[in-house]
Amino acid sequence: MRLLRTAHAWAGAVLCALLAVLAISGTLLVLKADYLRLTIPEARQPLDLDPRRLGQTISLIETQLAGDGISYVSVADQHASLHKVVFKDGGGAYVSQDGIIVDRWAKNGRIEEWLFDLHHYLLAGNTGKLIAGVAAVAAVLLIVSGLVIVWPALRVFAWRVWPQSGKRQHLLANHRDLGVIFAAPLLVLTVTGASLVFSEQAKALMAFLPTDNGQSVAVGDAQDGEVNWPRVFEVAKTQFPDAVPRIVSWPRADRKSASLRVRREAEWHQNGRTYLYFNPATDALVGAQDALKLDTRERVFNTFYPLHSAGVGGRLYDLVSFASGLVLAALGCIGCWTFLTKRRRRRSAK
Repeated sequence: MRLLRTAHAWAGAVLCALLAVLAISGTLLVLKADYLRLTIPEARQPLDLDPRRLGQTISLIETQLAGDGISYVSVADQHASLHKVVFKDGGGAYVSQDGIIVDRWAKNGRIEEWLFDLHHYLLAGNTGKLIAGVAAVAAVLLIVSGLVIVWPALRVFAWRVWPQSGKRQHLLANHRDLGVIFAAPLLVLTVTGASLVFSEQAKALMAFLPTDNGQSVAVGDAQDGEVNWPRVFEVAKTQFPDAVPRIVSWPRADRKSASLRVRREAEWHQNGRTYLYFNPATDALVGAQDALKLDTRERVFNTFYPLHSAGVGGRLYDLVSFASGLVLAALGCIGCWTFLTKRRRRRSAK
């Protein structure tokens, strides 16, 4: 147990700054939609997802911005009624439901975009993403080892989220109490975060789940042409009446078909995992993937992102995720402080 305590203390001290950055940035991202509604009046407009009007708006966006290299368009939702255009160079734009460009920025040119890059990539691309994933795995181990360490002392556990004083023993008690109280949501956030980075490894660990009941997708041939977006949205509504459109993508060099990503009512993922593929020349549906008919492993994995990003559970889960992020940062800071003060006292004693 003493070796485990030492390893826990050293690992926490080394990782506390990195975990605090990831925790605080993730906590602030929970408030992204609230921030957009507060600062952009168009984000507070009533949501209108009528297929014809939405298709006309997407066509207008294409006319105005196609020459700038659109990667995809994220369709407005009930949280913020703004369409978000993402460009291939990393920049973006917010467009109202009437097709008016409300704001445009270069890569990380808005605070919420900078926070997203910081939380997911540590502002360092795929290298930063890998480091963040390793930190998430380490956080899981810290939480589990911390629970093992405090297990014999649970008799003195208290439902207290604030320390009695700034004394070291009271800070340690607060570190213990916070860790126990928030252990479950912290494990959910860190396990899902690590799984999103190391997706193949996470799916391999779920090999015990059945994989033979999934739907395979075959996308038919498509020809060059101008996409009739009003028609596309009408076909999508006919194909999946319960779904709402989420992401619009134009044909690419490796795929001539246009794609529409929708979210079915029973899906947790806020962007949906149901895809429809269209032939731009004829507007015909040439392929579809129903997220509700994927194999069990894929459907379980698709719950990780909404669990990690507070995309499910409403305001209550928003509050839990927000508080958990602050607690993770606080645990790291308190643990690091008590660790350093203990070593300083030892040196003074010597």
